[in-house]
Amino acid sequence: MKTVIERIRNSETIKRTGILFLVAFLGGIIAVGINNIFFNSNIKPEYYKSYDSIMSTPTSLTNYYGSGVPVETPDFTVVAQNTVNTVVHIKTEYTRRTSLHDEFFGGHPFHNFFFGPRAPQQERRVMGSGSGVIIEEDGYIITNNHVVQDADKIKVTLNDNRIFDAVIVGKDPTTDLAVIKIEAENLPYAVFADSEEVKVGEWVLAVGNPFNLTSTVTAGIVSAKGRNVNILGGGTAIESFIQTDAAVNRGNSGGALVNSRGKLIGINAAIASSTGSFEGYSFAIPSNIAKKVKEDILEFGEIQRGFLGIEISELNSKRAEELGLERFKGAYIENIQSGGAADKAGLKKGDLITAIDDREIRSPSALLERVGKKRPGDEIAIKYYRNGNYKETKAVLQNIHGEIAFIEPGERSIEEVLGATFEAISEDDIKRLGINNGVKVASVRSGKLRRAGVRDGFIITHVDRNRINSPQDISKIINNKKGEGVLIEGVYPNGVRAFYGVGV
Repeated sequence: MKTVIERIRNSETIKRTGILFLVAFLGGIIAVGINNIFFNSNIKPEYYKSYDSIMSTPTSLTNYYGSGVPVETPDFTVVAQNTVNTVVHIKTEYTRRTSLHDEFFGGHPFHNFFFGPRAPQQERRVMGSGSGVIIEEDGYIITNNHVVQDADKIKVTLNDNRIFDAVIVGKDPTTDLAVIKIEAENLPYAVFADSEEVKVGEWVLAVGNPFNLTSTVTAGIVSAKGRNVNILGGGTAIESFIQTDAAVNRGNSGGALVNSRGKLIGINAAIASSTGSFEGYSFAIPSNIAKKVKEDILEFGEIQRGFLGIEISELNSKRAEELGLERFKGAYIENIQSGGAADKAGLKKGDLITAIDDREIRSPSALLERVGKKRPGDEIAIKYYRNGNYKETKAVLQNIHGEIAFIEPGERSIEEVLGATFEAISEDDIKRLGINNGVKVASVRSGKLRRAGVRDGFIITHVDRNRINSPQDISKIINNKKGEGVLIEGVYPNGVRAFYGVGV
């Protein structure tokens, strides 16, 4: 009896199971049918094909271009190995002189009147470090000016760990470059490339000594060219940086930026950062400028820069519209120095320079870079836009003093003598301050002006009672006053007038 009952129960269980399975099966068919009707799922998604292809095909590290042809990622091992041998580690020592006046009052000229005589200056030794690139086999090295400018002692460590004392051969604050020398022979050295041939998007390597980590190599691409990030203070400074995303940090300054063939395309100089550490972009001085500075220092002992004698500014679409210009690219002439190269060539305020020597000028930084590679006496062809017409002229470049002659050895630039950069005063400043002439101190570095108490923004109107209209005016007076002092007078942007005695 029990067996019969169990058989009946088992048969009922099987039936229920079969019914549930049938319901589930029919439900699946109905779902598929609805999906086909409403969602057209009979078309297989493309990513399925890709997935199948990836899973069935051997993989490799490649970049894919529009043609679909895989190209292997560049192998930088040989380039890196060769480049690290041309990059050196630089350690410097210098004395920093400070007082409570300097630390807390920023060199204000009226401190003595309100607070009494300045406290005696205190001295402390400061250590610094950076990088450099060997450019000649007999020990000449190029680096950033800011790495060595105040150094009392310079030690250079090669990649093979040999250590040498170094001396400064020459400096150029307007490009932030310097050449130093160690006593060595048969050194590996970097080969300069033409930085104008550098393309946005090409691979580059940055080699240096960040955070005292010697022989560090990072890779990236060229992100942009002709960048002006205003870190050298404007005025006669040349800023036309190569921007890359290769990681650069403190200590990389003065190191090499090389292309995929191992040739030098730039000297690493700065990073864009809110923290002081790398945040995505770094900037290098183009190799063409570095090569020019190196050749000037080694051949003449001084920087031989050609000047057009103009003040230029950026041109955007809004300003172009205000000025009635149809072109948005170029270097807009704000002011012309009387008797300067541009003035003699027939250029005028309001002209837009569009090309130099048949090379397009897209921005003021591009013009500064191109003219900055020339020397006094060099002739350049200029294309410009005026009143709806394109015109051409030729200009013979002058030196910083407005002369067609080389600077004599020992005749330092006004920027180096005074430790500052200068720029033209605006029309707004002239009207607001009620002055007729002057030159603005764009940026004060360590040097004579800072020690005298001059601050950024000061407008120099007279030197020894002589009217000042340009940096060249200051230079002429200073060069005739060697070993003496000069009286500098002027006004700050807030209207406060000031007088400074500066020994030269």
